[in-house]
Amino acid sequence: MASRQQIKRRIGSVKSTRQITRAMQLMAASKLRRAQDAVAGPREYSAVAREILTHLRHLAQTEVQHPLFAERPVKRRLIIAISSDQGLAGAYDANIARRLLQELSEDRKAGRQTSVITIGRKVSHVVSRIADVEVMAVYTNFADNPDAKELRPLLSTIYDAFKKEEIDAVELLYTRFKSTVSQVVEMQRLLPAGFEEVEVSSDVSSAKIEPSIDVLIESSVQRLLEVQMYQARLEAVASEQSMRMIAMKNATDNAGDIIDDLTLEYNNARQAAITQELAEITGGAEALNG
Repeated sequence: MASRQQIKRRIGSVKSTRQITRAMQLMAASKLRRAQDAVAGPREYSAVAREILTHLRHLAQTEVQHPLFAERPVKRRLIIAISSDQGLAGAYDANIARRLLQELSEDRKAGRQTSVITIGRKVSHVVSRIADVEVMAVYTNFADNPDAKELRPLLSTIYDAFKKEEIDAVELLYTRFKSTVSQVVEMQRLLPAGFEEVEVSSDVSSAKIEPSIDVLIESSVQRLLEVQMYQARLEAVASEQSMRMIAMKNATDNAGDIIDDLTLEYNNARQAAITQELAEITGGAEALNG
């Protein structure tokens, strides 16, 4: 059995850890509130943007050709994987890594080549240990709420590679935020633009196009794709903060349980020591009286 001094040091150590996890839980909760507000705002706009992309793809097939709508057999695809930089977010990064490994395995079986762009240190560490995977770019400390200046260099790289037919498809791998207790890893097709069929509302399909279809497509496609990338990043950040808050809450609760167990063990050891001292005193008194 550990001595009382050892148990006391362990209690102090666990209490210090609990203070840290509690502070991290509160920080994650604060960031989650901001992330929830950020992700909810443009979500509807992002959904409409996907409708418009689907509608424009149909128009592009019949009236005007645009390189970002080009559909061809997928021999080489690019996956943009979004993870965290800091970790300590429960299964958040592990879920992304598991799905990425699954996609890479499926590509190998299908005879497709796979390139990867990573956002976040955690998934980049995973990819660096995988053989035969080309890493086109690695982004760390990527902004939680990126603006156009931060998104466009990444998207321009993708557009150029797609137009030159160096890649045939681009997909986003990220965690979609549904609620504080529900986050789902998703794959979303980014290129060819409008490839994923969504139901187009009558408001979109009947909208009047000015000045012309080709001008609209040329000026809007990249902006609409930028919205999809932006929304995916917001969803990923909200999911990360939610899972980190829950993970730190669980760690704080577990630390409290450990402290209770150690306190009970300490009190038992203390009681045993008092009982032993009383027995020794009683034994000594009896010896003197005898």
